[in-house]
Amino acid sequence: MRNPHVLLIPYPAQGHVIPLMELALNLAKHGFKVTFVNTEFNHERVIKALPETDKVQELIQMVSLPDGLESSDDRREIGKLSESIFDVMPGELKALIERINGSKSEKISCLIADAAMGWALEVVEKMGIKKVAFWPAAAALLALLLKIPSLIDDGIIDSDGQPMKNQKIQLSPMMPVMKTMDLYWSCISDDELTRKLFFKHMEKIVKPTKSADSLICNSSYWLESGTFDSYPDILPIGPLLASNRLEKSTGYLWQEDSGCLAWLDQQPPDSVIYVAFGSFTVFDHNQFQELALCLELTDRPFLWVVRQNITEDVDNAYPTGFEERVHHRGRMVSWAPQQKVLSHPSVACFISHCGWNSTIEGISNGIPFLCWPYFSDQIFNKNYICDYLKIGLELNKDDNGIIRREEIKNKLVRVLGDEAFKERALDLQAKIHNGVREGGSSYKNFNDFVAWIKD
Repeated sequence: MRNPHVLLIPYPAQGHVIPLMELALNLAKHGFKVTFVNTEFNHERVIKALPETDKVQELIQMVSLPDGLESSDDRREIGKLSESIFDVMPGELKALIERINGSKSEKISCLIADAAMGWALEVVEKMGIKKVAFWPAAAALLALLLKIPSLIDDGIIDSDGQPMKNQKIQLSPMMPVMKTMDLYWSCISDDELTRKLFFKHMEKIVKPTKSADSLICNSSYWLESGTFDSYPDILPIGPLLASNRLEKSTGYLWQEDSGCLAWLDQQPPDSVIYVAFGSFTVFDHNQFQELALCLELTDRPFLWVVRQNITEDVDNAYPTGFEERVHHRGRMVSWAPQQKVLSHPSVACFISHCGWNSTIEGISNGIPFLCWPYFSDQIFNKNYICDYLKIGLELNKDDNGIIRREEIKNKLVRVLGDEAFKERALDLQAKIHNGVREGGSSYKNFNDFVAWIKD
C-alpha cells in the first residue's frame, strides 16, 4: 500500500509558514509524500533563505501559487492580503490539485490547511480528500474563532467584530479570562477598514474550520489543559519544533545569521538578553532609540534581531555612537536561528513580541519573558505568559505611548532577580518535553493523526 500524498497550505506569514513546514517534515519522516504550497512571493523567499546544505526539497515538494498582489505591494496590510487571497487562490489551488491528480503522481489524499486559509477546505469538499484544519496559534484562540457567531448573537461583538462594551469573557470555567478589547481581530490594526476586512476574513473561515474532518493545533495539553478539556475535538500535537527532530528549523523568510551562535558561546551562562520582535513589528524612531539606550544601560550582553524593515531607516536609527559603545557586549543581527538561540545556555531572558512561535520556543527552553506585544493574538499571548503561566512581565507604555528605557531596565531587574520566574519556566519546559516524547500526550496525538490519514 502506498503512503498517502498530503498537501499543506499555510497562511502567507512567517509565523504560519514555520510550524506548518515543521508538520510537513514530520509527515515526510513517516514516509508520506508531501506537497507544500506557498504563495509565489513567499516561495521565492523561503527557497532563497534555505542554506545550501539544506535537504528540505529532497523530503517535500515545494510549489507556489499567486496571491493576486503585485510584488511591490505591502503584504503586511492584512486586510488587503486576505481579500486578495480569497479572490484568487481558491481557483488556483483547485487547478493545482486537479493537475496532480491527473498526473502519474500519487493523488492527493489529504489536505492540511492553515485555518486562516479555511476556504481551501471548501475547495476539496467534493474531491474525496480528507480535510484537516491546522491552527498555528494558541488553542484558546481557535475556540474563540469558532465562537464568533455566538459572540455576535449574544451582543458581545457587533457584526464587524468590534466589542459592544469593554468586558471580560470566559469561554469555559477552565479557560483563561479574555478582555473584549483584546480580541485578536480587534487588535490587528489602528485602521478601521483593515479591522473590518480582517474580521470578515475570520468570519468566513468559521464554517469550513468547523466542518473539517480533523482539527489539529500547534500547542500542548500542558500549556492549555483547560482549553483542550473544554474542546476535546481540538487535537494538540505540539509544540512543533525542529529540536524535537534534532534538526534545524526551516521555512524562514530571511537568511539567518548563524554566526551569532559562536558569539553566544563566548558569553557567561544565563547572562544574555535576547531581543526579537518577529516579522511584522514596526518601531517608530523614538521607540527604537529607547530600546537601544536601555540595552546599553543594562550593562549586560545582548543579542538583538534588527530586521531590515523593523523601522523606517535601520542604518540611521541607532543613537549616535551606540554601536561603538556596545560593540564589546552587544550583537545586532538581521535574523537569528531563534530556536538554537533560545536553547543556548548563555540566554537568560527573552524580550519578545509574544508571537505564538516565539512563545512556545521560549517556554520549551525554560526562558522567562519580558512581553512587548505588537498586535493581534500577541496581546492574548502576553496575558497568558504574565497572568496565567506567570513566567514573564509586561512592559508598559507611558502617557505618550512609549516604553521608556527605565521601564525596560526595571522589569529586567525584576524578572532576572526573582528565581520564581525561572523555576516556573523550567517546570513548564519539563512538562512540554515529556508531552512530545514517546508516550506523551502530543506524541500519542500525532501518531493517532498519522494512523487516521493512512486509514
